[in-house]
Order: sequence, then C-alpha cells, then structure tokens
Amino acid sequence: MSTLSLPAVPIESGLTRYFREIWKFPVLDPAEEYMLAKRWHEHGDVDAAHKLVTSHLRLVAKIAMKYRGYGLPMSDLVSEGNVGLMKAVKKFEPERGFRLSTYAIWWIKAAITEHILKSWSLVKMGTVAAQKKLFFSLRRLKGHLDIVDSGELEPEQVRQLATALDVPEGELVEMNRRMAARDASLNAKVSYEDDGIEFQDTLVDEQPSPEENVSVRQELGYRRGLLKKALAMLPERDRRIFVERQLSEEPATLEELGQEYGISRERVRQLEARAFSKVQKVIQLAVRDAGDQAVLSA
Repeated sequence: MSTLSLPAVPIESGLTRYFREIWKFPVLDPAEEYMLAKRWHEHGDVDAAHKLVTSHLRLVAKIAMKYRGYGLPMSDLVSEGNVGLMKAVKKFEPERGFRLSTYAIWWIKAAITEHILKSWSLVKMGTVAAQKKLFFSLRRLKGHLDIVDSGELEPEQVRQLATALDVPEGELVEMNRRMAARDASLNAKVSYEDDGIEFQDTLVDEQPSPEENVSVRQELGYRRGLLKKALAMLPERDRRIFVERQLSEEPATLEELGQEYGISRERVRQLEARAFSKVQKVIQLAVRDAGDQAVLSA
C-alpha cells in the first residue's frame, strides 16, 4: 500500500488547490467498489487499491475539517487521515456487505485523533478510552456552551460540564488544565498570585495508582466474563466461526471456514452475522440488568 501515488498534501497555503484536486476523483458506485475491493483483496491489484483510496480522499478532508479547532496544521490532519484511509482499504472485506466509506470512517478518525493526542500536552496524555473520550467531548461541549477554551473554568461551568459529560469534577478540571496549558512553558508562572510557583511544580505522576490498576483488571475480567457467557450460548459451529472471524489475531477467511464445514462462503458470512448479533444481544442485556452501560460504551 505504501507504493500508492497520492496527491501530495501541501503546506497550509496550498490546501485549497489540494481540495480541488481530490474532488476530481470520481465517486464509485457499489458494484464498482465491490469489484475493486475484490481485486485488491484477492489479487493484490495495486491499481484497484489506488482507485479505492483516491475515491475516498474527499471523505478524509471532510472528517479532518471537523478537527481543525485543536490548533494543529490542517495539512497534518489530512495526511494522518490519509494514512488511516489506506489502512482501512488494506483491511476492508467487501463480502461483509457494507460500503468502504462506512468502514473507513473509523480508521480515519482513529488516525487523526491519535495524532492530536500525541501532539497535545506537555506530559503524556492518558491512552485509556475514557480519557480520550473526555478530551474530545470536553472541547466540543465547551464550544456548544460558548465557554472560552482557555484558562480556568468557573465553578458553575465545572458543574455544568461534569454533569453533561458524566465525569467527576476533579477529572474534568484536570483535563481542562492540561488542554489549556498545551503551549505553556514549564517555567511559566501558574498565576500572578502564586509567587514562585511554576507550571512544572504542578505536574504529577501520570502512571495509574494501584487502586486504578485493580479497577482496570476488574473491568477487563467483567468483560471477559460477559463474552464467555455469550459464547457459551452459541451452537458449536457458530461459536467457532465467530471466534475465528472476530477474535483471532489472524482471522480465518470465509473460504477456509466454508471448506472446513462444507458450506458456501455466503453461508459462513450469514452464520458469523447471526452469531455476532446473538453475542451483542446477550452482552447488552447483561449490561442493562447490571445498570452499567458505561462498561459497554468504554
């Protein structure tokens, strides 16, 4: 995939020209997209992969525009999104029945948000899903509420935001300070009232505490338990197909499983979809009964 020749993403002043150029690539209809994806997936046809990528460059641009408020060059966001798009094309399986754009959105967003998280903060930004969600949700909600995106929050604003995002007030304040201090010097004064206290004096160890480690292990154990319970309710063949397709590091192909069970590839796909739906329903029901929707959405 690295051999693909894509329009170069220029420095900020040349983005208008780049956008005009990528909008010239035609949008693929479902049938054409499917055949190109098959040619790339089964035969390694680089020309087919190139058409799949270039036809979705405008999607990357649209998504990248939504993240332009984080103080990073738009050209960097587009470049990172293009990397995510190429990864999506590489892993896309047309037999699953959905469009490449639906699948690629998540890869593009993941590439851009990871770049933003790596670029922000003088100290390492937490990598757990909850912290990432808070980072992006806080900026977006502050914009909706017309709260100035710099400096300290007023107590009423803290309460309002914490309630809306369903997070502890202390966690929200800490994240807001880290976002506001992105470009600050380590030797900058915390405030004019704090004589001699610099920003570096306020930095704390970002490593999780023993209590947090225990909590993470408990949550992982809970999730594994739910999955094990759901899998136990599947017929043996459905369970094996689900595990081989969804949980293996190197998923088996529809062809391989079809040959093993003496059924068609389409039948394997149907059994996989049925198993996935059953597992999802069992887990959702268990989470709802436990009153812990956060476990499922984390």
